[in-house]
Amino acid sequence: MTGAEASTLVERDRRCVWHPFTQRGMGGEPLPVVSALGSTLRLEDGREVLDGISSWWCNTLGHGHPELLKAAREQMERLDHVMFASFTHEPAVALAEELIEAAPPGYGKVFFADNGSTACEVAIKMAVQLFSNRGAERRTRVVALEDSYHGDTFGAMAAGERGVFSAPFDEMLFRVERVPAHGGAAGQKRMREICSRGDVAAFIFEPLVQGAGGMKMHSIEALDGYLSIAREFGVVTIADEVMTGFGRLGPLFASSLLKHTPEILCLSKGLTGGTMPLAVTLVRDALFDEFISPDHSRTFFHGHTYTAHPVACAVARRALVLTAQSSCVAERARIEQRHREFAQELQREGELSDVRVCGTILAFNRKSRSGSGYLSSAAKGVTQFFLERGVLLRPLGDVLYVLPPYCTSDGELEKIYGTIREFVRATTR
Repeated sequence: MTGAEASTLVERDRRCVWHPFTQRGMGGEPLPVVSALGSTLRLEDGREVLDGISSWWCNTLGHGHPELLKAAREQMERLDHVMFASFTHEPAVALAEELIEAAPPGYGKVFFADNGSTACEVAIKMAVQLFSNRGAERRTRVVALEDSYHGDTFGAMAAGERGVFSAPFDEMLFRVERVPAHGGAAGQKRMREICSRGDVAAFIFEPLVQGAGGMKMHSIEALDGYLSIAREFGVVTIADEVMTGFGRLGPLFASSLLKHTPEILCLSKGLTGGTMPLAVTLVRDALFDEFISPDHSRTFFHGHTYTAHPVACAVARRALVLTAQSSCVAERARIEQRHREFAQELQREGELSDVRVCGTILAFNRKSRSGSGYLSSAAKGVTQFFLERGVLLRPLGDVLYVLPPYCTSDGELEKIYGTIREFVRATTR
């Protein structure tokens, strides 16, 4: 059967597409999405699905936002693409200026990439090469939090916790030291022991919420303790705000809550409101200056064909304005308040534990009868339960979470909460 003869999008897909994080023959078929608007996905058969997870945590401003579409359309008519080595353009320069202004103080340069994993990869490479440029080649060790996740390219994967995602490649990944996210005296002691060895280049962390690790939440105080020790030993600190940035936890950037500003800040996802692939790595001028030299070998040799894509940069500029507006701040506060009210209700359910809220994220653990983790067979059934009721939620093993676009209305939130109530009743009988 050719593509033209196949009757449905799913049938055509089955013949020629390899999907991420999926295995053919396990789970259901992909959902054929033909359009989206606001918090709603529309399927080929006419059904509507409420997007309760912002389409992999990135679609912060809602689907089909007219101002983002307008920005893309206008930029496409002026300049669609140009290589960014030896060239520059207004959307990239203006976006860099605006990000530096909006970010926590201290950043002076912006390096462009196209996804969050690469933004973290860039940051790690910068930190390691910084010490190489200084002649301290043995400073290559990376420290990360337990249960961390920073992406699926090799360097980012190495920095993340080892598990089912990394297992086939573990012997190829560089060694990483880990400290507990909750900090405490034991954690700080461990951090000091690691940094005092003199071979640590970088400490990378997800501020306040570890997304793929199970929406695990930790304190500002714990991170500040680690950052203080890292600074004492000259370790480059990297905040991975790919998920937490652009208002997801309330403030524009979660790291703005920290006493110690990290040397490097990694951003993606909400950077364009989730509409186009783009990522940035922000660094301090002092770090950038150490790569300036007549010695060509000190150059940071990293780049991509679509670095600083003009259309994506134009969309990101508009998304940044929209995200910072008081109306969007109010929407985020409204969602957080609704989450907290519902969390109080969930805390009374005996089959649930660790009900938690941070900004626009609501998460809780449930008791699984078929094992936990990403390979849990129960997790697949949970996704299907919600889809059958018109809600998109994807559990992280035995962790269920809600992470909606900021435009999600009270009525739409109530539909999500009501479906969760139905799920809890159905699974605790």
